[in-house]
Amino acid sequence: AGRAKRPRGGGRQLEAGMRGILITCNMNERKCVGEAYSLLGEYGDLLYGPEQFSDHEERLSGSEREEDEDDVEAALKKEVGQIRASTEQKLRRFQSVESGANNVVFIRTQGIEPENLVHHILKDMHATKKKKTRVILRMLPISGTCKAFMEDMKKYTETFFEPWFKAPNKGTFQIVYKARNNSHMSREEVIKELAGIVGSLNPENKVDLNNPQYTIVVEIIKNVCCLSVVRDYVLFRKYNLQEVVKSNKDDTLQNPSSLTQEQNSKVVKPETAEEEKSSEEVKQENK
Repeated sequence: AGRAKRPRGGGRQLEAGMRGILITCNMNERKCVGEAYSLLGEYGDLLYGPEQFSDHEERLSGSEREEDEDDVEAALKKEVGQIRASTEQKLRRFQSVESGANNVVFIRTQGIEPENLVHHILKDMHATKKKKTRVILRMLPISGTCKAFMEDMKKYTETFFEPWFKAPNKGTFQIVYKARNNSHMSREEVIKELAGIVGSLNPENKVDLNNPQYTIVVEIIKNVCCLSVVRDYVLFRKYNLQEVVKSNKDDTLQNPSSLTQEQNSKVVKPETAEEEKSSEEVKQENK
């Protein structure tokens, strides 16, 4: 009965090496998966064009029925090949997998950049103030995953952080940390080690808990560490789809960062009263 309420994932589970989108919801995971497919499909088609599906099975159907029946071994090989082809064509752009935590949905992505897609969705919803979901709360892009052990995380992030923080790239940053169904990791140790790695890539990278250019998101579920580096975390209300559509006069004072801007050319903008309040919450989380 418990499994029946979980989102369909084809038996697949979140594991190291996956990329995708981590979504939190309020009790209704099945409906959350449906909303996620609808929202991601809408913006995925807009940014990357309609998803293309293989017609492999259609091409096989006609000619092979006309052939004489082969021996058992050849027939078996043919069947195995068809199963493999069928499996390959089912690798969709978005695929729900078992997250390993309650009220958390993970949508694995194929052939797209999760950070750019989610930022585009939030930027559009922030501008239009049009509510498009009911049960989805936060939507966090996950650009990389590794095993949730300190040595694995240190080795992985030394390379993972390079596009944003390795000289000549630089920026102000903060680290937000959340662990679910995991008791062996220390929040303080993780934040200290990852901040040290960012500093070693370029000494000009500085911590800013008020209005950073980049927010390093660390989401640990069981023995998997999910990582991303996102922009406009404060402006987009911690990537909360319910909060970002609420009207706020202070939003007009700050524009979302553009996807086409160079990472090392951004300037930290003065924070507003609302951003200061939101930043204070993030600061408390980090403490």
